Amino acid sequence: MKVLTINSGSSSVKYQLIDTSTQQVLCKGLADRIGIPGTTLVHKRADGHTVQITNNINDHQSAIDRILEVIISPEHGVIDSLQEIQAVGHRLVHGGDKFHSSVLIDDAVMKKLYECIEFAPLHNPPNIKGVEASLNKLPHVPNVGVFDTTFHINMPDYAYTYGIPYKFWEAYGIRRYGFHGTSHYYVAHGQLKCSVGTSRN
Repeated sequence: MKVLTINSGSSSVKYQLIDTSTQQVLCKGLADRIGIPGTTLVHKRADGHTVQITNNINDHQSAIDRILEVIISPEHGVIDSLQEIQAVGHRLVHGGDKFHSSVLIDDAVMKKLYECIEFAPLHNPPNIKGVEASLNKLPHVPNVGVFDTTFHINMPDYAYTYGIPYKFWEAYGIRRYGFHGTSHYYVAHGQLKCSVGTSRN
């Protein structure tokens, strides 16, 4: 199975294409300075072949478009067709208290992602842009959201409660959520395996 992973930031998109049957990273790269003159896309294959493309990329949709183009290009690519991509995984920073596991992204999930923007206003909007760009370009494959916060979801209340008036938790959801969960999981378990569940009702 070939899985494309996307980490969409405010002005960059990191990606890898992984063959899960062999655990091999077929290619990886970074589109940097999105929306800024002189955008660079650095693409590296497993065999060491590397190309740097300099072009203006104005938004995340254009970045995803360029990434997919280079992945399937005869000169620099590693697959012949986008049809070979069987799933897309998105790194998402903050799922608030709405997501307790990785999720298959649908309209209901997208609505909740927008509701979580207030918890990470610098990170969640570009994460969402990456998801929307991928859904637009690869509507035929499952897109899965993997949240940094779900690794810490079983944190006990005495650990996640701040020493501030409890009304702020009740009114605004202010509590400790934990971050960088995907990295913590990898360090703790040596590999990343994310089960796909559902969002909290």
